[in-house]
Amino acid sequence: MARGLIHFMHGKESGPGGSKIAALAAVAAQRGWDTACLDYSHTTDPAVRLAQLLDACAGLRQPLLLVGSSMGGWVAAEAAARLGARGLFLLAPALGMPHYPTQAPQVPAERTEIVHGWDDEVIPCEHAIAFARLRGCTLHLVQGDHRLNARIPLLRELFDAFLLRCAD
Repeated sequence: MARGLIHFMHGKESGPGGSKIAALAAVAAQRGWDTACLDYSHTTDPAVRLAQLLDACAGLRQPLLLVGSSMGGWVAAEAAARLGARGLFLLAPALGMPHYPTQAPQVPAERTEIVHGWDDEVIPCEHAIAFARLRGCTLHLVQGDHRLNARIPLLRELFDAFLLRCAD
């Protein structure tokens, strides 16, 4: 029996079959979690993506973890309280972005981890620092750019440790 469901939200210009999602989904499977990833590529509107996730998770009864990258990180963070998510794992999340519907959503701070690249050219790491400070989240600042693709082995390690903390 699965521990619960992990929903992955991809970024603005990627898709559900991206390399980060595939790597983290493999870690999740090893730890006994079911996984899902909707295709959000039909829209670049974060509010539309949020509505799609909320609809997909309506009536969900099992424990839920949300994992989001970039725009998907904003969607995950914004959905967390509404869906009663047990935890969040965010990769270079689009938090603190002035053109998004909200800049600092409520999150389950004790089980929210953010990984952000020092050299992110799309979303400055200062946004993640400010959000983590405001919400009391764990923040991992790593050498890397926005996509974090060169850091996939580290992302796998951090995600595995996160899953262990969320299992209790």
